[in-house]
Amino acid sequence: MSGNPAPAQQSVAQTFVALADTLVSEFDVIDFLQQLSERCVELLEVDAAGLLVTDQRGHLRLMAASSEQTRLLELFQLQTEQGPCLDCFHTGTVVHCADLRQDDATRQWPQFAPRARDTGFGAVSALPMRLRTELIGAMNLFRARPGPLTADQVTLGQAMADVATIGLLQERAIRHSQILTEQLQTALNSRVVIEQAKGVLAERHDCSMEQAFTALRDHARNHNHRLTDLAHALVTRTLNPTDLDRLAERAAGGTTG
Repeated sequence: MSGNPAPAQQSVAQTFVALADTLVSEFDVIDFLQQLSERCVELLEVDAAGLLVTDQRGHLRLMAASSEQTRLLELFQLQTEQGPCLDCFHTGTVVHCADLRQDDATRQWPQFAPRARDTGFGAVSALPMRLRTELIGAMNLFRARPGPLTADQVTLGQAMADVATIGLLQERAIRHSQILTEQLQTALNSRVVIEQAKGVLAERHDCSMEQAFTALRDHARNHNHRLTDLAHALVTRTLNPTDLDRLAERAAGGTTG
């Protein structure tokens, strides 16, 4: 009998190591939360995930989504001020909806539920991002097919949300001159620049917004750039020609490093 852990166990362990690594080094908050949303999809076997985190005024803002459609749905949730993530944040408790087609879901979220169904989702759960009494956001988990999350999915998902919360709060402790809300506000501002850069790439190279983001993030990682700095350079047209060519090729579907 082999003593090696199963692939699923290895993946879970690697995820928590990656998330915990932010506790001891300077990290990019946007990339950190984006990684969390993507690992949720992978490990929890859901179809999409989104993360809403508070700004300096205590208002929820979209900080990461595993797909472009999910990003738009999360923005709609914020605009209409209704949905599972908002309920989760306001109550500090887990919110589950096993079937978005049911009348109860439509009564509870008359605008969000139909939009979620139109997006292709049949069920959703929202998990709080909190440490003791400090609540900083919520994590949405979407499924294409109706049905509840298993107890194991909820336990692992909440553990991932808790680790992310600790990571963000730990960064506040490390940076004594800053408070968490200021850092998150900076991240929110960075998100605006990243969205602008995605639009520039998508328009210039006829690719989707998701492909544009992947190109930006992969290039930043491969060349040791901060994602926000790369996006800013692209938007302000100060990116050096070599990086610009590599980024253009990657957005167009190439594999240049």
